[in-house]
Amino acid sequence: MGEPAIAAEGLTKRFGQVRALEGVGFEVRAGGVLGLLGPNGSGKTTTVRILATLLAPDGGRARVAGLDVVRQAAAVRRVIGLSGQYAAVDPYLTGRENLRMCGRLGGLSRDAARRRADELLDRFGLGDGAGRQARTYSGGMRRRLDVAASVVTQPAVLFLDEPTTGLDPRGRLELWQLLGELTAQGAGLLLTTQYMEEADRLADDVVVIDHGRVVAAGTPGELKARVGGDRLEIQALPGDDPGRLARVLAPVGSGPPAVDAAAGRVVLAVGDGPAILADVAARLAAAGLKIADLALRRPTLDDVFLALTSQARGTPS
Repeated sequence: MGEPAIAAEGLTKRFGQVRALEGVGFEVRAGGVLGLLGPNGSGKTTTVRILATLLAPDGGRARVAGLDVVRQAAAVRRVIGLSGQYAAVDPYLTGRENLRMCGRLGGLSRDAARRRADELLDRFGLGDGAGRQARTYSGGMRRRLDVAASVVTQPAVLFLDEPTTGLDPRGRLELWQLLGELTAQGAGLLLTTQYMEEADRLADDVVVIDHGRVVAAGTPGELKARVGGDRLEIQALPGDDPGRLARVLAPVGSGPPAVDAAAGRVVLAVGDGPAILADVAARLAAAGLKIADLALRRPTLDDVFLALTSQARGTPS
């Protein structure tokens, strides 16, 4: 399988009395995408800063592109790209100058840096503002410029800390496409995000951390399975008793139905939603019941995130 793009084991970090990380570990394969999820303050950014050599761990070890992040920090910096939570571009340089500078600092020739800058300005929709100082850019434009700067040298490993914050839907889709191209070329990507849809779409594997600890890891599908099967949501007709619906449909559920009398709605956990729809229809017809609406909803990473982090915090999920 070769050397992982990122291999972290037992990372710990304290800031005074605060334990930011307590034994965090995971791997990212070359060409793979790992989504690192967790609440604000859970340790995501601390983990990224350690792996990007911006912060030394108190314990544990990590390798990026086969290089030790402590003993070979300078070499690590030459093979990674980083886009942090806040855009870190030079406000007094133009967009084009920012990207050319990053290319030159990354070892590209003058001509190569010029070509790469022009290519990325076009790809990120910044061509019209290429000659303007970055301080005149909108927040979304600065964010796109910052992400573009992180990929100028086509790094072997890329760290993106909430990269699409501030981007409009088109900008997010364009960035997702570019990231797909980079990983197809063999780049390893570690992505932190608050957008569960983003992690679901991009990540091969997901690690959920809370209070500095890994509370779950697996593919998006595996984590969704941990919070249960499908949810069947049935809306009663106005004036009808949703409790009767619940009694009729309870046998098809994998747990007791939840009844929202005020909303006239019943929510039922089911093991395999599509397989039991015919049974649901038959039971409703036999009981002479009509309904206003029926929806089958599968677990999302939002459900995973809320369930796992609430468990880690000791609150009901």
